[in-house]
Amino acid sequence: MLAAPVCAQTTTPPAARAAKQTRAADDKTPLALFPVTTIWTLPLNNALTAAPAFRESVAVFALEGDQLAAYDLSNGSQLWLTSVATTVQPAIGADAVFVAENDTLEALSLETGEVVWRQPLGAELAVAPAVAGDRLIIATADGDLIAHRVVDGVELWRRHFSRAATSRPSFTTTRMFVATADKQITALDLQTGAVVWTRTLDGAGHDILADADRIFFGSQDRYFYCLNAKDGEREWRWLTGADAIGLPVGDDRTVYFVSLDNVLRGLNRSSGVQRWKSPLSFRPIAGPLKWSETLVVAGSSPQLEAFSVRDGKSVGRSTVSMELSAPPHLFVDPAQVFPVLVTISSDIVGRATVTGITRTVEPTSLQMVPLPNASTPETVPAPPGDLGGVSPLPNLTPVAPMSEP
Repeated sequence: MLAAPVCAQTTTPPAARAAKQTRAADDKTPLALFPVTTIWTLPLNNALTAAPAFRESVAVFALEGDQLAAYDLSNGSQLWLTSVATTVQPAIGADAVFVAENDTLEALSLETGEVVWRQPLGAELAVAPAVAGDRLIIATADGDLIAHRVVDGVELWRRHFSRAATSRPSFTTTRMFVATADKQITALDLQTGAVVWTRTLDGAGHDILADADRIFFGSQDRYFYCLNAKDGEREWRWLTGADAIGLPVGDDRTVYFVSLDNVLRGLNRSSGVQRWKSPLSFRPIAGPLKWSETLVVAGSSPQLEAFSVRDGKSVGRSTVSMELSAPPHLFVDPAQVFPVLVTISSDIVGRATVTGITRTVEPTSLQMVPLPNASTPETVPAPPGDLGGVSPLPNLTPVAPMSEP
């Protein structure tokens, strides 16, 4: 049996409580996520073996020592800890976590971590698995694209390509879009796997942002593309100084993306006309995150930078103590006024630390009273012997609210 987690007590910071009591709703006032302050930290005590997976506040970490740990980052509880060895980023569905372990594809209960089903993998995966409703999509290194039913792992359809996928597939309610190493973008029927259309480019595509009428993505030919989702016809493209990487984000008017010439751009969604561009002080490692009026970009240096969606001007920076080892994640926490921005950084020997930050809110003058039943978390018990003496995984450590200078 794996050791039961010890829950750290977490409370809503006084500043957040004060803001909830005093902040007036004003839809005309732009909402900005920065400046920020740290509200908790989670030292994992081990190095990551794959990129973490997130679904809202749930996080799954693949760690050295054949550990797979799931946390609810909204309250600091460790959901489960189990023995799984993987170097592929997991995928999280509504009720299960999907993991590639050696030559096996496994579904683990999101609630308990217990194995729900196993299916053999005939080949190495080219990209991480992806969940689309009731389907789990895997792309193998030999060019197969396979849809499994999430509840039992039964194979629903299989489609072979001449080259492997270069990014995770993207989805609408009825279609799937995939970029392959032969410089093609293909749309498939999500239910049957039938090819709807194929478009050939001058370079392999990167992560695809898909909506009902258009798809957006960067390519190795240094263009950023907009294709018609119905027939694959090119709506427009924009030449950049280097590859446009990561998953773009968008709204009704604008699509936002980063490129390896260290630039963040906002292009008109319909025409492709550049609305603005902003230089980055670092090399980006992922596409931007967006919340309300704020875009957040992470780079190779231990720093996050925030920009306004309106004009691309910088609206704040946040420095982390160690270099980022994975792209950040953003989720809404009901205990906070603003969403929580999660960063993952690693020390010189690779041990990862997860940090939660949110908007700094100056409290109004309130009489402070002691929190009831405040207690210090107990020491987390050591894991059982079958985990090979790996350092135990702690729970969230709340950080006293403070304003940045």
